[in-house]
Amino acid sequence: MNIRNTNFDEGQVHTMLGEGVESLSPLARHESRGDDTHRPYAPIGVYDSGAGGLTILTELRKVLPHEDFLYYGDTKHCPYGVRSEAEIIELAKQASRFLLERGVKLIVVACNTASQAALEALRLSFPDVPFVGVVPAVKPAASLTQKGRIGVAATNQAAKSAYLQQLIEDFATGVEVYAQGCSELVTLVEKGQLQGPEVEAVLRQSLHPLLQHDIDVLVLGCTHFPALREAIRQVIGPDVQVIDSGAAIARRTRFLLEQAGIAHPIDQASPEQGSLQVWCSGDAHTFTTTASQVLGYPVSTESSMTSF
Repeated sequence: MNIRNTNFDEGQVHTMLGEGVESLSPLARHESRGDDTHRPYAPIGVYDSGAGGLTILTELRKVLPHEDFLYYGDTKHCPYGVRSEAEIIELAKQASRFLLERGVKLIVVACNTASQAALEALRLSFPDVPFVGVVPAVKPAASLTQKGRIGVAATNQAAKSAYLQQLIEDFATGVEVYAQGCSELVTLVEKGQLQGPEVEAVLRQSLHPLLQHDIDVLVLGCTHFPALREAIRQVIGPDVQVIDSGAAIARRTRFLLEQAGIAHPIDQASPEQGSLQVWCSGDAHTFTTTASQVLGYPVSTESSMTSF
């Protein structure tokens, strides 16, 4: 059974809210200092509650192969979808400080829940730092549906957020949108359980409330969920388009780096891919196994040993 998986091409709409990329990053108005010659060589920070942001990292490394990346998974406090907005904001600030202490030039908040709850607070707390956030790709889903019915699979917190409701009101007029909290899928990914009968059983139960509405477009409103793509392919059927925003986020990041003049120089004589450091706030051994599975290649993880 083949499912149609769509990494929607947002080349023409990368600054628009609702496409899967949060717009209005302050990097658009940030100017690198003339004497800051090393800034283009600084790494890009990527932050998530756990392993979900690794799906975004994969797309970032495809589009920006020469950039160095520092990934931080806040596994000690995962999942975020069951936490209050105040908790998520504080955790996002702590994670951002961790990345900034290590010299990153831009932070991709590769977590839908954290982007919706904390992005504006992060920009207020760190006004000189460019942030790129993600939101559910409601607008392209609304334009793709033929039946007029789309589903949004998200974390519990994101599925009931006012932010999502506003996206629906702004970009899905005349379309029936069904949102479902599926935080149990985050747990699967964090455990490294990506395929198999048990995973498919959980997916059937989690996605049933959406599928019973005969949707024809499914928005993956959590960055963890693309890691389950193969299992989703076995469960959801061939007639549902699946949208995730990883490629759009990567293109948006490239655009902003180039606009600000802080993209890593491309050395044609040295085509090697940039470096990757992986950190987590919880058990490094466990996260190393999970991260290697999600990325498809071996990585090592260091623990931040945070107390927050």
